[in-house]
Amino acid sequence: MNTSQLYTKQQIILRVAIPSPLRRIFDYVLPETDLEFAPSIGARVLVPFGRQTLTGTITAIADNSTWPIKQLKPIVQVLEAEALIPNKLRELLLWASNYYQYPLGLLLDSAMPAWFRKNKTLELKTALPSTIIPTTPLELNLAQQQAIDQVTANFGIFKPFLLDGITGSGKTEVYMQLIAAAIAANKQTLILIPEINLTPQTLARFQQRFPVPIAVLHSQITEKTRATAWLQAKQGIAPIILGTRLATFTPMKNPGLFIIDEEHDLSFKQQDHFRYSARDLLLKRAQLEQCPIVLGTATPALETWHNVKQQRYQRLVLPVRAGVAQKPVIEIVDIRHKKLDHGLSHYLLAQIKEHLDNKNQVLLFLNRRGYAPVIMCFKCGWHQTCQRCDSNMILHAHNQTLRCHHCEAQTAIPSACPKCADPGITAVGLGTQRIEQALAKHFPQANISRVDRDTVHNKKQLESMLDAVHAGTTDILIGTQMLAKGHHFPNLSLVAIVDIDSALFSADFRATERIGQLITQVAGRAGRGNKLGKVILQTTHPENILLNTLVHKNYHEFLELLMQERKATKLPPYSYQALIRAEAKNPASANDFLNMVKQQLAACQLQVNCQGPIPAPMEKRQGFYRAQLLLQTDKRKILQTVLNQTLPNIEAHKLARSVRWSVDVDPLDMY
Repeated sequence: MNTSQLYTKQQIILRVAIPSPLRRIFDYVLPETDLEFAPSIGARVLVPFGRQTLTGTITAIADNSTWPIKQLKPIVQVLEAEALIPNKLRELLLWASNYYQYPLGLLLDSAMPAWFRKNKTLELKTALPSTIIPTTPLELNLAQQQAIDQVTANFGIFKPFLLDGITGSGKTEVYMQLIAAAIAANKQTLILIPEINLTPQTLARFQQRFPVPIAVLHSQITEKTRATAWLQAKQGIAPIILGTRLATFTPMKNPGLFIIDEEHDLSFKQQDHFRYSARDLLLKRAQLEQCPIVLGTATPALETWHNVKQQRYQRLVLPVRAGVAQKPVIEIVDIRHKKLDHGLSHYLLAQIKEHLDNKNQVLLFLNRRGYAPVIMCFKCGWHQTCQRCDSNMILHAHNQTLRCHHCEAQTAIPSACPKCADPGITAVGLGTQRIEQALAKHFPQANISRVDRDTVHNKKQLESMLDAVHAGTTDILIGTQMLAKGHHFPNLSLVAIVDIDSALFSADFRATERIGQLITQVAGRAGRGNKLGKVILQTTHPENILLNTLVHKNYHEFLELLMQERKATKLPPYSYQALIRAEAKNPASANDFLNMVKQQLAACQLQVNCQGPIPAPMEKRQGFYRAQLLLQTDKRKILQTVLNQTLPNIEAHKLARSVRWSVDVDPLDMY
């Protein structure tokens, strides 16, 4: 029955969002015995759902439904009279559900700490007075002071700022003095940082400055700790909220300021389940809460730069390093036709020796852990691949195993080639373990520390390694992405990126932007104290235009070149995309599903370019075959209209039950 049926005043209909994959809201009846305790919108209720009893969230209260009264089930229990999630935050979640095409019930459920989802209660203890003696704010240069003045002048209104400061320019000090101003105005500040491994050192700096409760939220804390921090923020006990992307949804009693550090970072985009951008959602939240928001970085994302050019964001520039530190010298080293020792040129080895002899520290960056990315037989060409993924097995020398970095499958190293029985199997390519081995041979007296996911398994291990660097007991650091940003090593004078070529020629159109950000961020670790820093980039393409623009001009000139390319090819930020992915044990099932999706999209008769279905760049992963369909249009509204019209039909189609599928709006990773 599709016609609306009116009910008596005694029959209150609760529209409830259920934590299920279904993109719809369900109607229930409030029993007459509960009428005097009618809950408010946003409150949670227990409801029957199929054979289960689930916790849902009330999204509306009505006196009518499109379904007959006899078909509506009564709720089981009202869990709270008032909503745990404040109205503005719930409004943000509703907007996010619509924009990212994610079921509202699942989103409302996941936005709340698991402690409360299990209907546990929690009492906050009265905070004891802090025994920390606050550090004194640093003296600001003119650019820093002007940035602070601009932001504080806009307290109480929505205003986005790009804090565009070169590495080492004192962005963190600007953040802290802005936070102090917000606290003085009895307002709370939410700061997002990109990586969990940056949380301890960032928290330590904030605790040294502010003797107040700081709510910390990230995925590696206990349920109870997260629930406590969540309540401290909600009740206004904590004037500072610090966390990774999941902190975006933390309730605040007196929101006054939002900050995103390293706004360009890919980790702010969640790549599974609810595929949202924390940066973009926090911008929307700042608009709803009428607060200024500061996006800080030395390497703005193209989308952010585009918004600055369109005068949607105000740019605040920090052009010089704080204190006496100077920008490092960057040198491109041509390694064509050069004899390398495990990827290290003679020139680089000589530079490492010189800097170590001067009692300085050295950092070598290679975003590839393990010993070598492949083992192969040069006689027949065989190489070891993963049986469950379209990827090579990575050699790990410390335990003599081959490991897939996508599904974590492991196997022993064969003693001979399985194809031709030749015993001459060779490790090919570079990994951080191989670099470490080579450096140990050349510099036996040096204390070498390798920082990657194979050596760092928890927060304490990372803190111990970083403490050794600051204490000066580490001479050479070898690291992956974990060391690329946010770290301050005053005695580090030489940084080398061992191999940048793989990123220069990737199939992903965003790869060039990322390598530019990576080079700039890694280079920013050098010369942050009173010593001049040097950066060496090893490459077989020293004439690359973008690379030379980045090195000999600056990151912003590099950005302008990329913007011209994107505009000519009609790629984001000059267009809007959504990626529909499907995966199945049988590759035909994924393709059949996506072809059905393509037919549904064509029926909309709106101007959307639909590319595919095509296999994903890594077609097979963890035993599933993956394919994808890319939607692109020059109007964001058209993209949303198409998705809103087609997804209910796609969801109801029988082929949707034969695959695992997802929608990724504004995708950043095509893999």
